[in-house]
Amino acid sequence: MNTRADFRDQLEVVARILIRCFFFNLILVLIWFLFLLAVKTDGGYAFHSKFFDISRPEIEVINYCGIAIAKMCNLMFFLSPYVAIRLVLRQK
Repeated sequence: MNTRADFRDQLEVVARILIRCFFFNLILVLIWFLFLLAVKTDGGYAFHSKFFDISRPEIEVINYCGIAIAKMCNLMFFLSPYVAIRLVLRQK
C-alpha cells in the first residue's frame, strides 16, 4: 500500500487536466478576439442595439474587458495551480 505514489499519480492527473483546461480556454479567448475583429464593423452592434440601449464604444469596452477577465481567470484558475502542482511533483 503505497499511498505516496497514489497521491503523486492523482496530482499528475490533476496537472494534466489543468493544462488542458488552460489551453482550451486560451483557444476560446482567441476565438472571441478573432470574432470581434471579424464583426467589428456593424455585426455585433446591430445585434445588441436591438435589445439594449448601448453605444458602439460601450460594446467594445464590454467585450475587451470580458476578454481581459477571461484571460486573468484562465491564468489564476488553471495555469497557476498547474505550475504549483508541477513544483510539488518535482520535489523528491
